[in-house]
Amino acid sequence: MDLFFILRDADAASMISTFIAARDAKNAGHETAVLVTQGALSALAGGSVGWPRALSGPPMRLALAKAGIGLGLPISGGGAAKALDPKALSLQVSEAGVRLLACPTWTALLGIEDALPKGIETTSPEAVTKYLTNAGQVIGSL
Repeated sequence: MDLFFILRDADAASMISTFIAARDAKNAGHETAVLVTQGALSALAGGSVGWPRALSGPPMRLALAKAGIGLGLPISGGGAAKALDPKALSLQVSEAGVRLLACPTWTALLGIEDALPKGIETTSPEAVTKYLTNAGQVIGSL
């Protein structure tokens, strides 16, 4: 594993940045994976994704969505509710070959073993330890 990303926050901007960085690294030939944990895991399994204050509000969401279309990013909603869709991006990134791994501890704590979305795979604590200790670089924090 070249790059092992850790995504823990249910913050749309952070999710989008992490997924795009992992996808771009994969496209550049690096073996990449993203460990989805804590709030990010809850949000992707059916909870809500929030936006940071500086990137919130209808005008900003619409501007980001318009720019995102040009970058090939998935968009949800319509009209003034149009926005970048980090949940759809997670599936797009998974389909591009980036492994998205559900943190086993937080999967159990949240009781979402049966609610993981398509593209996010279960894993074991031992596998997470192996990724953390063998990755060329770990990006993020638990």
